[in-house]
Amino acid sequence: MPRFKDQAICIRHIDWSQTSQVVTLLTEQHGKLAGLARGSKRTSPSSSARFSGGIELLTLGQAVGVIKATTDLASITEWDLQRAYPHLRRDLRAHQLGLYAADLVGAMLADRDPHPITFAAMAAFLDQITDVAMQSLGMLCLQWRVLDDCGFRPELERDVVSGQTLLCRATYRFDAQAGGLTMQPVSQDDLRGPWRVRHETVQVLRNLRGGDLAETEAIVIDRANRLLCVYTRAILDRELPTMRFLLDARR
Repeated sequence: MPRFKDQAICIRHIDWSQTSQVVTLLTEQHGKLAGLARGSKRTSPSSSARFSGGIELLTLGQAVGVIKATTDLASITEWDLQRAYPHLRRDLRAHQLGLYAADLVGAMLADRDPHPITFAAMAAFLDQITDVAMQSLGMLCLQWRVLDDCGFRPELERDVVSGQTLLCRATYRFDAQAGGLTMQPVSQDDLRGPWRVRHETVQVLRNLRGGDLAETEAIVIDRANRLLCVYTRAILDRELPTMRFLLDARR
């Protein structure tokens, strides 16, 4: 039974008893871990010492535990709170985006499959959304990095159906099943697309890939966020409840 010590972000937790929790942690080196934290809710000095600060949703800390091959739940024996991200409790929009981010990484990652890039992107996102003006951009960067890290980076330069180089157009079409842009006809009935996408939306994703998003209009970033959100929905073949925080946001 290998023991681990790792940086972790809590992306889900439920009460298991009056004194314990079942938590899902996004860890830096061990991937997504579900674990039982016995005594994490006790207020005794010994429990408080082992679970410093308590394990709360969307907090970062150092987790210690044991991964058992015979059960899906690891045993979380210690937690040292390092970042509480209090802005998520004061700002409703930051809180909503944080909830979607937690659902996103939880749904996209397999259990115990290390994704240090996604962990770093999630930690950076939780820091970035302290600034109200950066919240939508932070969400876009996180969605892109998660999709890229999981092998679903959208193709933006070539037609994913024909393989031909895309010409500059006012509008493109995005095929979620094929994973990128195409010039094939738009289906009005298929929720998976292809969907019409404006040139400005495509360009912001191309700029994001290159790390250059200077002076991008907020409305364009919001459209790009919604596009990546519905692309993720098609990949998962289901809609996460928190996706409405992006899909219902209209400017």
